[in-house]
Parts: sequence; C-alpha cells; structure tokens
Amino acid sequence: VPSMCDPSMPSSGVSCSGCGAEMQCGDSGAPGFVPAEKYRSFLSEGPAGLRGAVCQRCWALAHHGSALRLRLPPDEHRRVVSAALRRPPRHGRGPLLLYVLDVMELPDPVLPQLPALLAPDVPASGVLVVGNKVDLLPADCRGHLGRLRQRVAAACALAGLRGSALVDIRLVSAKTGYGIEGLVSRLQRSWKCAGDVYLLGATNSGKSTLFNTLLRSDYCKSRAPDIIDRATVSPWPGTTLNLLKFPIINPTCDRIFQRQERLKEEATKTEDQLSSEEKTYLNQLKKQGYLVGRVGRTFQQQKASAVIDFDPDMLSYSMDEDPRDSPKKHGEREEFTQNEVKDARWCFDTPGIVKEDCVLNLLTEKEVKLVLPSHAIVPRTFILKPGMVLFLAALGRIDYLEGEKPAWFSVLASNLLPVHVTMLSNADAIYEKHTAQEFLKVPMGGEERMKEFPPLVPQDITLKGIGTTEAVADIKLSSAGWVAVTAHAEEELLLRAYTPKGTALVVREPPLLPYISTIRGARIPGTPAYRTKKPPSFVENLRTTRSR
Repeated sequence: VPSMCDPSMPSSGVSCSGCGAEMQCGDSGAPGFVPAEKYRSFLSEGPAGLRGAVCQRCWALAHHGSALRLRLPPDEHRRVVSAALRRPPRHGRGPLLLYVLDVMELPDPVLPQLPALLAPDVPASGVLVVGNKVDLLPADCRGHLGRLRQRVAAACALAGLRGSALVDIRLVSAKTGYGIEGLVSRLQRSWKCAGDVYLLGATNSGKSTLFNTLLRSDYCKSRAPDIIDRATVSPWPGTTLNLLKFPIINPTCDRIFQRQERLKEEATKTEDQLSSEEKTYLNQLKKQGYLVGRVGRTFQQQKASAVIDFDPDMLSYSMDEDPRDSPKKHGEREEFTQNEVKDARWCFDTPGIVKEDCVLNLLTEKEVKLVLPSHAIVPRTFILKPGMVLFLAALGRIDYLEGEKPAWFSVLASNLLPVHVTMLSNADAIYEKHTAQEFLKVPMGGEERMKEFPPLVPQDITLKGIGTTEAVADIKLSSAGWVAVTAHAEEELLLRAYTPKGTALVVREPPLLPYISTIRGARIPGTPAYRTKKPPSFVENLRTTRSR
C-alpha cells in the first residue's frame, strides 16, 4: 500500500530475523518491507530498535499463514546463493555444502544445477547430501530406508556428484527430528569446525526447518538459540530471502565425550520413562510422521524458548501488534560477545532455488497448504480395468487405456487431496463440471480461477508389469504427488497421464516404494478402492520394551 511506504527513508542495514532480508520501508513489494510508521517507531528506539523485528512478509507468514507477493527477479535466489559461495574462503578452508533434498521429489530437479553453482571459482570442500522428509513415507517393506538412500545416491551420480565431492548421504526428517542426532555426529566427526557450512536446496525442501532444528541441537553454540531468532518456516516456496546464520560449536574431545554419554543414556530409556511433557510431544510427532527422533542438547538444559514458533495455526493475528517475534524487551535482549564470534564458524541458511515446471508455482497459498503433505502419507490403492480413469484432485489424471488385466494404482500424495475414479467416457464431463469446486478441491475458486489456470495436457506411457506385489514405475504428477503402478508380470499397459500445462510429468523407474500396493486393507465391496492401512510410527534412540 503506497501510504505505508516512505521511499525517503534509507534502508536499515539490519536483517529481518525471519528471512534475512534487509529491512526497509520504501517499497512494499520488495523483500524486508516494514510499514513506514512501524519502521520509524523501531528506529526511534535507538540502534537496537530493529534487532529482533521481522518484516511484514514474515509476520504475515507466521501469524496469518499467508505470503505477501514479492517482486523478485526470477534468478534472484540463484544470484544470492552463487555470490555467497564465491566469497573468499575463511579460515583457509572452503565451506562444506549441506544440500537438502525432498526425497519425495526424486529425481531432485535442482540437483543437476549444483555443479554449475560449484563452478571452478567456488572454493567448496565437498557436498553432504541430506535426504529430508523421510518421515512422510510409509515403509513398504523391511530395509526401505536403505533403498531410499540408494535412490538418492543414484540421483547424485546422475547429476555428476560423486567421488570425493560427495562427502556422505544422510536421511532425516527436519520436522520430527529423525536422523538429526546422527547428522550432527557425522558433521562433528568428519567436518569438526574446519570452516563454514551452507544449507542449499530447492524451495520447499525443508532447509529452513533443518536450520531451526540444528539451531536447537548440539551443532550450535550453546547460547545461540537464546540470541538468534528462528528462520520463518512456511509451506510457501522460497521463504528464506537472504542468508541467516548461527555459530557452530567447536566439537572438542571433551564435548564429544559428554555428547556420546548423553546419547548412550537416552538410548537406554523406554517411552514409559519419559516425562509427561516429552511423551505428549512424541505423540504429536508420531501423528505427523512415521519416523521420529529426539533432538537433545548436551551443553545446556532445555528451557522454554522465548521465541514464538512460526505456526500459523497456533498464533492469533492482529495487524495492530508489532511485527516482532520475541517477547523480550530490547533492554533484555542478549547479544554475542566479540570473543564468541571473532573466530566462529557459521552455519548459513540460503534462499531456496526455485523449481521450474513445478505445479506449486501455479497455486495460491491455500492450495499449496492442501497439496504439500504435512502429515504421514497414507497410501490409497485402487484396482482399475482398462477404460477407467483416476483423478488426483484436478491436478493430475491417469487414463488406463489398454491392457489385458486389471492393474493396481497406489496414490501417494497429501491426505487432504481427493482421489476419484471414474469411467473414461465420463472423465471429461467430470473435469469440466467439478474443477475448482469442492469435489476435486484443488484448484479452488470456481470459473474465475480456471480462467487463469492452465489446461491439463496428456503424455502417453507404456509400462510392462513385474508382478502383482511389485510396482513397475511411479507416475509423478509434478509436485502434487505420484501414482505407483503395479501390474501382472509381463502385462503391457498403455496409460495416458495428464498434468497442468507447463508442469513436469515424470515416469520414475524404478519406483520409490515398489511394494506400496501391499500396504492396504480389504477391498471395499462394489468399488475399485481398498481400505487404507497406516503403518505404525517408529521412534529412534528409544528402547522398546518388547517387539510388537
């Protein structure tokens, strides 16, 4: 809003503690904007006035769950990341790159761009690839995580990332904490405190969530979580606009010993021995993911954080409140001493690199929240005969055109997205009638919305079955989810798959979860659907009282 702007006021030189953009009041469409009245109010408090404040965009994300549209040049994110990596090496050593990828997005669309970012003039010391969001995927058989790791390794090799350049591959959930203690141990064991660390990855890969989780772990200097505000975490792609950082703790022999003793002690506990607070927290995480981990701190007692978590569902919103996320008054705000930071190695969060050809780029904030899975995905399996069609909301469609026998189609997508099966003869009419309506849910907004939404475009796919328990391929409908296709051995299928024009449809062979069609209940009589079945959750680093 122009009246909220004051272009005559200079930029602050202070970064937003939510997204890292420099705060300013001159342009409401640019990163770091704070309404002019608030901006002047903060400046009137003196040099510390803006510290700890967040820009209007982060405030809206945190408290309103909405992303204000920003005018950013298309390559702005790449430019910031590339410039950061080309900084002269500090401490005589180039940075370690922590590349975060969403395992559900394999083959990762940004991974092939990594060699270009790591041009000869980039003094990086290697890449540690973190496969994130493993908590959302159900185990289709024993050893599924080992197979997922192999899929990540194959994607790295395909992108030209191999040999000494690839330090390691770790599977984690930044959200539920699974694998985080192992990642911290690996970093402290091999990288120690040799240089800075940069988190890289595509938008929505979970980088900022990982940044926040590491900030509360043994990887971060013990006082830092009380001083550094957490990065804005939101489903809206590209929320981190500039570089946020925290100081890495120096893993001395004594600290590593103390940490190992803590981990050993925690591994002897059963769930019954946890405090009621810990049990409640674990149960919440188990509802959200199949794999859960407990992230602790060795060098400081966990205390209730004064920083408000960025959770739009939990926070009320008032435009009258100050866009500030720590209730501490400025006079109480802690700062690092010069001694603490003079030789510090830092862990930097970076802007997400925008995925091109991605369906999320076409969606509104409300639609993104429905499409991106936030809880453990429950597989939905259907048995289709030739002449039948499966819709995933109005974002994807698969026609079973030709084949001798029925085949199984297992949908892995947000549990909030509807799946509908119909006959080929009715499919076009259903799409025309129900798109942007409640029946197909996404997109939403009726005829007006569909005027600007691209049409579905087809791609023909031929598959040959392996057997009735093993999928032959995944049909990945951009970032809306995928359908694993299972068919009788040697059975040839002709399918036609659709996604919105300008988005990527990928046939993923081999599939990510080949035995997923076996994770199902009984057939629902009179329908092509099977009852759903949700596998149990697993908490790592916790002793089980008996096998179940």
